[in-house]
Amino acid sequence: MPSVSDLDSHLGYWLRMVSNAVSQRFARAMEAEGVTVAEWVVLRMLFDVDGIAPSMLAERMGMTRGAISKLAERLIDKGLVARAPNPDDKRAHTLALTGQGRALVPRLAVLADDNDASFFGALRAEERRALRRLLEKIAAAHDVKTPTD
Repeated sequence: MPSVSDLDSHLGYWLRMVSNAVSQRFARAMEAEGVTVAEWVVLRMLFDVDGIAPSMLAERMGMTRGAISKLAERLIDKGLVARAPNPDDKRAHTLALTGQGRALVPRLAVLADDNDASFFGALRAEERRALRRLLEKIAAAHDVKTPTD
């Protein structure tokens, strides 16, 4: 019978275990605030711009235009994002945060920061920096630019 490696001998196993725990706890925190993790990412990206075309947002997020449209509709329905005519192209529109959306982003950012601190606080600062460098190196080696790649 051939030898079969143990699951926990694989780095991918541990990476997935930690990633799932980090993601699940963060998703629960976001849901308590009435948004999904994907909606949070859109809100955070919109926080840094005055208005952006959905196609440009989709490109920056590594998502399809259809997926961005669905997310935008949900955020518009929640009163967190507004759609406006694009001043450069009357056939197109831009997305921007509403006042309510702009006020929500810093609160959600604290939850994101707290989630990171909760999980990665077990590491010393230099270990966190090293882990980040290693993960960035792996991502670059495999041309992974966004979580959806």
